[in-house]
Parts: sequence; C-alpha cells; structure tokens
Amino acid sequence: MKTVFHQANSRGYADHGWLKSYHTFSFANYFDPERVNFGALRVLNDDHVAGGMGFGKHPHKNMEIISIPLAGKLKHGDNMGNGGIIEPNQIQVMSAGTGIVHSELNGSAHDPVKFLQIWVIPHTEEVSPRYDEIQLNAKDSKNKFQQIVSPNPEDEGAWIHQNAWFHIGRFEKGEQNTYQLQDPNNGVYAFLIDGKIKIEDQELSKRDGLGVWETSAFNIEILEDAHLLLMEVPMN
Repeated sequence: MKTVFHQANSRGYADHGWLKSYHTFSFANYFDPERVNFGALRVLNDDHVAGGMGFGKHPHKNMEIISIPLAGKLKHGDNMGNGGIIEPNQIQVMSAGTGIVHSELNGSAHDPVKFLQIWVIPHTEEVSPRYDEIQLNAKDSKNKFQQIVSPNPEDEGAWIHQNAWFHIGRFEKGEQNTYQLQDPNNGVYAFLIDGKIKIEDQELSKRDGLGVWETSAFNIEILEDAHLLLMEVPMN
C-alpha cells in the first residue's frame, strides 16, 4: 500500500472577500508540482461563498464536475436550460464534454454557502454535455458508506464518464469500517469533512486528505464522530 497525506493547513488558499477557497490540488494561482492531481482526481476545492455572491457565467470543457453542498443554498444555471438550488444531502454532476457555460451562485442573499467543488478527468473527451442532480437520504449514510457517484447510469447515485466511485458516510465514534475498492487498480482519496479518524496507521482531522493506492482494501477507525468522503479514481 502506498499513501500520501495532505494536512488541512497545507492546502492552497485564496481569499477574494466574497469567496474563500481552499485548494487540495493546484488550482488558479496556487501551484505545487507535487500536488497537481491524484490520478484522475484533478480538483478538490473547499469553497465558502458570501451571501448574494457567486461565480458568474463561465465555460468548462472535457471535465466531470461534482458539487457537494455542505451548508446553505447553491444556485445553478447553465446554457442547456438547467437551473435551480441544491442544498446539503443533494449532489450535482455535470459532464462538460464539448463545452458548457454555467454559473454557481449563493442562493441566499445573507447566509454563506459552503460546498466542495470536485473535478475528475474523464476517460472519454468531447461527449455531449449533460447535467444531473440527485437527492440523498441521510439515513443511508449513517455508520456506512453511501454511493453517490459511479460509472454506471443504472447504479446508485449519479454517474460520470470515468471508472470512479464516490462514497460518503457519517460515522459515530467507535465505529470501524473496511473500504473495498471497486477496482484494485484504482486509488482512493479520503477527504475528512469533519471529525477525527484513522485510516490504517494515519490519523486524519477535519479537512485532512489521504490518498491510498496499490491495495484492494483499507481499514477505517472512527476516533470522533466523523463525516467522510471517499473518492475512488483510476491512477493512470
């Protein structure tokens, strides 16, 4: 098993006033040649957007984009006619493909919105752009992993153009779990949204990240109540 550990305070940081964003991997003005990506996982941004503000219309191409709201209201609009607001326990997925123009705004004039913005490099380029959102049942992630992304449109959760699986879980202190990789050639990037855990011999605290690869499974011990996101992606 190989691992790479990224402490929360080692991430890139940008403060634009209305936007405070932490970058696990190189993004915008933050560049670290050792932290460009983890396999097909290219971007993991922890964004906090002030009330009444947001990202205006901008383009994307040939990228799978997953947004996970953690607090507040995230308002979406795009040039395909999609629009609406998503909140915690909802997931938004876009396949940018040949090109998409969209906006991501705070759906509240006063309260901040906090969300994870994740980009995955697709296995196929120039696909038709698409938009999807799903509703999660919080009960399905209590002390177990709930699948929220997969490569299969018929499977649980949303789907993307990549051999990738995302799972999310909320665990109580004292719980133990083993994550079995869907594909042993993949790696898993674990991002601890909140709490304290141990993966094998590595302890993680809030907003720490750990990449694990060259293994078919790994053990997770919950040291404090925890909210955990696992992103399994191809390494090549």
